[in-house]
Formats: sequence, C-alpha cells, structure tokens
Amino acid sequence: MQDKRWKEAMEKEIRALEENGIWTLENLPEGKRTIDSKWVYKVKYKPNGEVERYKARLVANGFTQQEGVDYHDTFAPVAKLVTVRTLLAVATKKNWIISQLDLNNAFLHGDLNEDVNMKIPQGLSEEGEPIVSMQS
Repeated sequence: MQDKRWKEAMEKEIRALEENGIWTLENLPEGKRTIDSKWVYKVKYKPNGEVERYKARLVANGFTQQEGVDYHDTFAPVAKLVTVRTLLAVATKKNWIISQLDLNNAFLHGDLNEDVNMKIPQGLSEEGEPIVSMQS
C-alpha cells in the first residue's frame, strides 16, 4: 500500500491492537497452525460528503480455519432492530436524551477460549517473529 493515508490507517489499527494487549509476537508452537489475515479498507464520509477519515481493519481469513479444530463457535453481537426501536420509544416517552457513539476500537467480547496463531499481517514486519499470537 503506497498511499500515505492508508499506511497511517494501518499503523493506527496496529497501535490499537498493541495498546489493548490483543496480541504478542512469538514463534509458532510446534504442531500448531496459523490462519491468514487481510486488511479491509473503507473511506468514512461526513454527512456533507467530505472524506472524514481512512479506516483500515485487520481481519482473519476465516476460510483457512476448520470447525472443531481452530474454533468451536462463532458469535457476532448485534442488536435486533426491534430492540433498538423499543429502546428509542421508551427513551422518547420518558424524555431521555439520546446520543450516538462511534467507537473506533471496541474490544467488548475479547475473551478467547483457544489460542489463535495468525501470520504477521502486511505492514507489520519483525524479523525472527513469524506469527502473531492471540491467547486466551
């Protein structure tokens, strides 16, 4: 990635992962496999259409994993629309103030039951440290 804005977005994502203690760099344990990762890029816009920021997220390539070997369950916490609408109706009825919040890096469900070994992503190179380990 040659564009300075995307490089900065990638560096920001890596810094957030390191600052939140999400991973450590280490050698791959014997008999363990790694999963691949990739960068997902998105341009965020202001309501008036101007570019607000460039956002890069590091995601695991799940298609390299095997159920029962690399993971046991999948889970993505998402609020149902009916729940959001109900909460908004209650807040309106009680004259509560409603605010919107956008979290850049939320690690709300970070408890792992298995160790995850991922190949070092593009943009993060450490000689002699072949994997990134996310441990339970």
